[in-house]
Amino acid sequence: SVTPIAPDPIEEPFMISPTPEPTDAPLHVLAQTGRLPDHQYLDQHTLTWIAGHRPTGPGVRATMPHRPVLLVPDDSWFASPAVIDSIHGSRHNARVALLVQLLAHHHGLDHGSALALAAAAACHDCRRHHDRDDPGHGQRAARWLAGNLDTVAAAFGKTVTAETITAVYLHDHPYDAFTDDQARAYRRSSLLVDLLKAADALDRYRLPLARWWPDLSRLRVAVPAWLLPIAFDLVLHSEQARLDGAAHREALDHALHTVLPE
Repeated sequence: SVTPIAPDPIEEPFMISPTPEPTDAPLHVLAQTGRLPDHQYLDQHTLTWIAGHRPTGPGVRATMPHRPVLLVPDDSWFASPAVIDSIHGSRHNARVALLVQLLAHHHGLDHGSALALAAAAACHDCRRHHDRDDPGHGQRAARWLAGNLDTVAAAFGKTVTAETITAVYLHDHPYDAFTDDQARAYRRSSLLVDLLKAADALDRYRLPLARWWPDLSRLRVAVPAWLLPIAFDLVLHSEQARLDGAAHREALDHALHTVLPE
């Protein structure tokens, strides 16, 4: 069986600030005024604001020998049903799995290893309790993955590995905050950790303030310029389709075929 690196002895509490009062204000407005709730859902006002800030970049991209595979986590894999449709839910996890495949190819990872990493990436936030900081959610996801290898393999047709579980475990830890044990684990799986962190960062275009969008200076792998508009458009098209009534997989499939047509 696959076992993740040893967890921290004590998990940090998963609430670090008070919960704001419920409100119907758009997510973008709540972010501007510091009133974001525990569970955050994109709305049309916020998505229209996001659409108006599209990053520029070259339209030409590298040709991939393998089309990215859409991997959508099952709703039952989430620790909290309230997260499934939120900004850290099903669509976010699936987009990160797509982006990590594009990055993996760019950095020379073989197809099988890229798919194993994508399978893990599709579950990286599935054990979140809410959409705020939630320290320890990477550790919880790694534990869940290690205990559900057969479930994930049956759903995705690819078994995650110890190294990809390590990437999930470390994805929410800043590099400069690694413990000694985490640093040793990182050195054994550094490329996979770096790729997952980068793919996760590229999907930050869904967040309601531009200052929270991708900061490439924080990453340890190069991100090609052509991937930024792709990451943005995957967010835009999948979230708009969801707001228009599409199911998660339908929305993601629409975005994938719109942004990366066959």
